[in-house]
Formats: sequence, C-alpha cells, structure tokens
Amino acid sequence: MSAPEVELAVVVPVKNEADNIRPLLAEIHAALDGKLDFEIVYVDDGSTDASPAILAEARRADPRLTVVRHRASCGQSQAIATGVRIARAPLIATLDGDGQNDPADIPALVERWRAAPAGERDTLMIAGWRARRQDTASRRWASKAANAIRAAALKDDTPDTGCGTKLFPRALFLDLPRFDHMHRYLPALTIRAGGRVESVTVNHRPRERGASNYSNLRRALVGIPDLLGVMWLMRRSRNPVVEIPK
Repeated sequence: MSAPEVELAVVVPVKNEADNIRPLLAEIHAALDGKLDFEIVYVDDGSTDASPAILAEARRADPRLTVVRHRASCGQSQAIATGVRIARAPLIATLDGDGQNDPADIPALVERWRAAPAGERDTLMIAGWRARRQDTASRRWASKAANAIRAAALKDDTPDTGCGTKLFPRALFLDLPRFDHMHRYLPALTIRAGGRVESVTVNHRPRERGASNYSNLRRALVGIPDLLGVMWLMRRSRNPVVEIPK
C-alpha cells in the first residue's frame, strides 16, 4: 500500500535542542491537526545532547514524524536541505528548532500561498517577518543592520530574511544553488530563479529553553563572503522564457 499523500511538510533543523523538541512538536500538532494533511521532518544536525534519544522516542509515538540525523554537524542550511529532500509533501514550511518561531503562523502562510494565482505558486515563497522580535537588544540591532545591508546589496525587498518561518514549494528549493548559510538568502535566491517573495508578519517568542548556537560575531564573520557570493550569483543569473514550438 502506498503512503497517504500529504500537502505540507514541516521541516525543523535542530542541534542540541533537547528541551525544545517535545514542546515544539506538540505546538505543531495543535496548529495543524484537522486543518492540513501534513508531515513533520526533524533533522538532527549532529547533536551531542539528549536530542537523538528524545527524537527516537517521539518518532515511535508520532506516525507523522520522520527523523534523520547527520553524524557530524553540517550547519543549518544543510540540515534544511536534507529535510526538504526527505520530505514527501510538495509544500514545505520551515521552523527553527529553538521554539522562538510559532507554528500557529503556518496556516496563515499556507492560505497566503493558496491565494496567489495558480501560475505563480510554483515559484512563490512566503517569508516570515518578525516585526516584534523577542531577542536581546544586541541581537535585534545586529539583525536589523544585516537585513539593511542585504536588502541594499541584493534588492530582495524582504525585511527579515533571517526569519526561520518560511513556506515554499519543495521543487523550487531543490532547484536553488546550495551552500553553507544559504538559508539566510532564500528570498534573494528565489528571486534569482525568477520567483517572487511575499513577507508576512509572524509571531516571535523569547527563547525559553537551551542556548543559541550562534553569536553576533560569528554571523558577521561568515556574512561578508556569503553576501559577496550571492551578489555574484545574482549578477550572473539568466531566466529564459521557454517556448515549445508547435
């Protein structure tokens, strides 16, 4: 018997987020049960805490949950890419694994995507915008500066490219160039591919459990070469209009 078709896959990359796994899984179910046919794909990016054991236990109890693991940490972008490849659904929603993104926002993103003309949905990304970000002042200012620089350099017209809450067609993502930290440039890469990005205000919550895997300095150090690389990709892009002769 073939597996039932699902419309949406919620992809969650995690590294050392043991205390956040069960609460976030419960919230995803509360947000989507009875509203969408969905699956959940957790990608453990080489965790060294209790995350693997907790995910294994959760997988046994939840038929909607698929768990895959990187033996060694490969970064958030690769974890997202692994999850998208594993997913069966044609539509992908992503959430950070730290519990700061709110799964309750996902149905509104799906409705926004469905409201687009049918001919545009295949290349449409809905990007979350943390208009009231619940982080430290230093992180908020660093993010604001990074978004301003990216917007000026890439013209992606996206106020919050770093928000983990995004919705996009699986096929669109699989056609994008992949590199470390690409998840921060998904709107620009979508535009490069001839697609369109819409930003939607989403809820953002303080981190209640665990510790961040990133620092402002680390983000800045990797951000400069990444930005230059994406600028090069944008300049070198070509999007032909394909016609099939009759």
